[in-house]
Amino acid sequence: MKAKRVERTVSYCDDLAAIEAHIAIDSPRAALEMWLVIDEQVEKLADRNFPRRKGRVPGTLELAAHQNYIVILVEDATTITALNVVHARQRWPK
Repeated sequence: MKAKRVERTVSYCDDLAAIEAHIAIDSPRAALEMWLVIDEQVEKLADRNFPRRKGRVPGTLELAAHQNYIVILVEDATTITALNVVHARQRWPK
């Protein structure tokens, strides 16, 4: 079975940049590490067996990329798209 293509939306990239900027206030190194942890988890979604769960919004999936961050996803037959990154305690959907 062929791996899926992984895409990232502008809103996903903006969310990740905001998370990095927030963490970088106290620790630039930790900020970079968090970016890498989250984005590496997203890249692993190309493997159809990599864990993801049904999303709170119909038609979406969620990836618990870190204990504090959830990636909101949509998936079709060939592609999985990262839409947003939200804090685990953030009210989602708004």
